[in-house]
Amino acid sequence: MNAQSNLLSGVQPKQTTQQAQEIDVMALLGALLDRKLFIIAITTLFMIIGVAVAMFSAPVYQATAMIQVEEKGGSVPGFDELGGMFESTSAAVTEIELLKSRSIIGEAVDSLKLDIVAKPKLYPIIGGRAFRKFTPTHEGDLAEPSFAATSYAWGGEEIDVFKFDVPSNAIGQGFTLVTLANNEFQLLGGDGEIILKGKVGEEVSNGAFSLTLRTLTARPDTEFTLARRDRLNTILDLQAAIGASEKGKDSGIINLSFQGSDPEYAEAVLNKVANIYVRRNVERSSAEAQKSLDFLEYQLPQVKKQLEAAEQRFNDYQVKQRSVDISLETEGVLKQLVKLETQLQELELRKLELSRKFKQSHPSYQAAVEQIEVVENQKRRLTAEVQVLPETQQELLRLTRDVEVNNEIYTLLLAKTQELDIVRAGTVGNVRVIDLAEVNTSKPIKPKKALIVMMAIMLGGMLAVSIVLIQKVMHKGIEDPSEIEALGLPVYASVPYSEYQVKLTGFAKARKGKTAKAKSILAMDNPADLSIEALRSLRTSLHFAMMEAKNNVIAISGPSPGVGKSFISVNLATVLAQSDKKVLIIDADMRKGYLQTQFGMQWDDGLSDYLSGRISLEQAIKQSQVAGLEVMTRGQIPPNPSELLMHANFTKLIEEVSAKYDLVIIDTPPILAVTDPAIVSAHAGSTLLVTRFGQNHVKELEVTRNRFEQNGIDVKGVVFNGVVKKASNAYGYYGYYNYEYKSDK
Repeated sequence: MNAQSNLLSGVQPKQTTQQAQEIDVMALLGALLDRKLFIIAITTLFMIIGVAVAMFSAPVYQATAMIQVEEKGGSVPGFDELGGMFESTSAAVTEIELLKSRSIIGEAVDSLKLDIVAKPKLYPIIGGRAFRKFTPTHEGDLAEPSFAATSYAWGGEEIDVFKFDVPSNAIGQGFTLVTLANNEFQLLGGDGEIILKGKVGEEVSNGAFSLTLRTLTARPDTEFTLARRDRLNTILDLQAAIGASEKGKDSGIINLSFQGSDPEYAEAVLNKVANIYVRRNVERSSAEAQKSLDFLEYQLPQVKKQLEAAEQRFNDYQVKQRSVDISLETEGVLKQLVKLETQLQELELRKLELSRKFKQSHPSYQAAVEQIEVVENQKRRLTAEVQVLPETQQELLRLTRDVEVNNEIYTLLLAKTQELDIVRAGTVGNVRVIDLAEVNTSKPIKPKKALIVMMAIMLGGMLAVSIVLIQKVMHKGIEDPSEIEALGLPVYASVPYSEYQVKLTGFAKARKGKTAKAKSILAMDNPADLSIEALRSLRTSLHFAMMEAKNNVIAISGPSPGVGKSFISVNLATVLAQSDKKVLIIDADMRKGYLQTQFGMQWDDGLSDYLSGRISLEQAIKQSQVAGLEVMTRGQIPPNPSELLMHANFTKLIEEVSAKYDLVIIDTPPILAVTDPAIVSAHAGSTLLVTRFGQNHVKELEVTRNRFEQNGIDVKGVVFNGVVKKASNAYGYYGYYNYEYKSDK
């Protein structure tokens, strides 16, 4: 037996927890169903916003180009060996970095004047779409302005700025250019002052500002926005905007892309960057040939002068010696010396060229030095042989050698210069443009309209659901009678929210801090209402609950204003009177009581007047339109309601009416606001609390009960008023709190 009880005690909490979790999920889903109209409205609003954004957003186009990076640069036929001296291979990654360098991008910015921003002023929101949709039939056609907004551009307006110089402190600032009649314009500053005024095609300057317009197509008074951007920031922005990637690994194919709202602008920028890059690549490939060519062009004039000087000395010597010729022996030595001198000059040129490429410790450089030393040794031996020749032959040999050596060197340098010039001119680089920039204007890449609308719908739906769930979590109002019963307070009746009662009050919901005041009784006007049926159930419950009560007096109170105490009191009294009971209802709320309005009475000559001794009991009690139901209104508003209730006259009142009537119902103020309900309930045999669906919190109800218990009053039970049938509470025994069951007519 103990084992069985232990087993049950171990399983029950787990089942209860699981059930609570399931109920929470159901409650959240039910809250979403209850607020489905709100969710649909928010989602629809976001969908409309998404459609508007998709329609009025400026389309963004993408220009694409393709560049090939070859492994070897081309060379001129016939000069393969010479051209090979200057070839180098660049990886695609290196070429991409070079292409996006500040040097190349900066030249494109300067060439296209991308740091000058000039665009027409468009009407807010709809102006951009109207400007883009306008299609001129003839050159220079302009769209008609809408809404008489002639200062805005509506289609066809164009501006081309050739030059716009501003002071350094004005870089980045926006200026307004206004078109005038006769092809004139004026430039306005931020505060509207006129900075420049001139004509299209002419340079206008005031010393600090300078502006030249190539073309300007617009009606008079049309405004344009003009600004001069910082050059470095423009370069950095363009670097980030241009996309460059290698298509496949080690393919040598580079794809370029650039996005912009103007397709012609995007094409122009990308083509300019690609062309500058290719030109720079060619210049880089021919740079070494150009350096060697510059050196040779510098040496040629000097060698030519040396040749002319040597020829002049040779001719002068022959004239002086009267045409002396060299002997055959001397001629043989001369040929060898000339050959050595020519070879020596070639080696010196090679040594100079290697010194620009390598350090002196490099093997190639050392080999050239050794070759020069060998040739110089040979030259010294021949020079020693010349010393044995006659003096005339020696001098003639020296002069002839100088002429022939200089002639050979000059011829060699001239041939080298021509070869290098051909190599430089024929260099094509190792990159080339395969596809020029082009834009598919029929398919802009942005905005993706369907995606924007779908994202807007999803965002709206998620936001609405989040709001509903947060409100559900944050809202602590009681919506489940089991929460009340968990406090040990029995729920005698769940009274549904009555739409018919709304008609009686004249408006659906009272403003905050106000109470809806019905001008008639629901139990009389619509006795078949579900709320009245619930009060009839309450009547039955009270019949058994009051059997052990000390008297037949029922005090009705609540935690806070607006819970429907007066509605319950009046209609319960009416239902009791309709069951052949003699009932008295007393309005004990001497501060804000309004029972008189529902019975069509005046508030004077009521409870406060009786307690103060101004009138008798018979004068204070009035007959209502309901047979068997009499009413005592609140009377004049006294300065001390609590003190009046503590007077002996109130005790005397309770004794007299308890003996005279079958049931006495006392409508009291909210207990958490004043102490009057505790004083009244001390004289009553039964005390009922009225709490409202979704309005009162569990903690609030617990404090209310404690307030009564502190005064020695036991609360019999609770009337759960204004229950609304919602999907979030469609589980449990009260999901369908009452069914309508009318008789056939």
